[in-house]
Amino acid sequence: MSEYSRSPRQPRKKGSPAGGAKGRGAPTRSGAARGGRAGKGGAAAGPRFAGSTKASQPTKLPERRATPEIDVHDPEGVRLQKLMAAGGVGSRRVCENLIEQGRVEVDGQVVTELGVRINPRTQVVHVDGVRVNLDEDRVYLAFNKPKGVVTTMHDELGRISLADYVGNREERLFHVGRLDADTEGLLLLTNDGDLAHRLQHPAYGVLKTYIATIRGPVQRDVGKRLREGVELDDGPVTVDSFRIVDHQPGKAMVEVVLHEGRKHVVRRMLEAVGHPVVELVRTEVGPIRLADLKSGRTRRLNKAEIGALYKAAGL
Repeated sequence: MSEYSRSPRQPRKKGSPAGGAKGRGAPTRSGAARGGRAGKGGAAAGPRFAGSTKASQPTKLPERRATPEIDVHDPEGVRLQKLMAAGGVGSRRVCENLIEQGRVEVDGQVVTELGVRINPRTQVVHVDGVRVNLDEDRVYLAFNKPKGVVTTMHDELGRISLADYVGNREERLFHVGRLDADTEGLLLLTNDGDLAHRLQHPAYGVLKTYIATIRGPVQRDVGKRLREGVELDDGPVTVDSFRIVDHQPGKAMVEVVLHEGRKHVVRRMLEAVGHPVVELVRTEVGPIRLADLKSGRTRRLNKAEIGALYKAAGL
């Protein structure tokens, strides 16, 4: 190999000349390049890489502890692919492919065998990280609450309540959060108590979106004040998002997004910044949208929406 074809960084063979003999204190070309600026007498000043280990002493990576395998098989249960197909994941064959590809977890354990049986009432299944509803007895409804309806299944004062719309169902339904009588819009109803709790608890950060008609014009700093926090009589509150949707003489339409669930919180915070609410509609809860659902009507959530709710609630 010629002197010019050799890579500049390739070490020379022992004993090859390089413009004269190398003394013990003489810096090599590669040593000067690696050591940075040379000090007096040509010696390299300082370590090659500050804070690094020597090339002959590589850093030892910490050993990873293997996750203990859990036996999720229940001999008295139902075949996993059958439950997945019933849960709306896809055909039986599609579900089998998902299992073989390692995309299915049962109780946090990846399952790749097709003969696994599980208990749909006690075990949890995720496909690609999204939970699958296996319990056919569970109900998930979206309801467009009309103005004037109180959010309760029984009203002692005899006012129109949720019971007038869903009281004839066999299941005992929970309403996810509340809407005051003067507020209309999206209300979720379910008999899944764990999900209902998580969706309405502020610790889980599930966002709710409202469209409010307020008295205008809207002051320029309103959005900033709401995002920084407004002090109410029961403590401070902040919005996650605020924007003006439309404005007309004397009033404006704004969108408010927050994860708080306190009583009348949207009305109170807008009034605190000088813009009392004229009308209020909730349009979204997490990934679920009111869309074109008519007032007073309910609809069942589809499998994808249920999975998205589970994900939003961290289940």
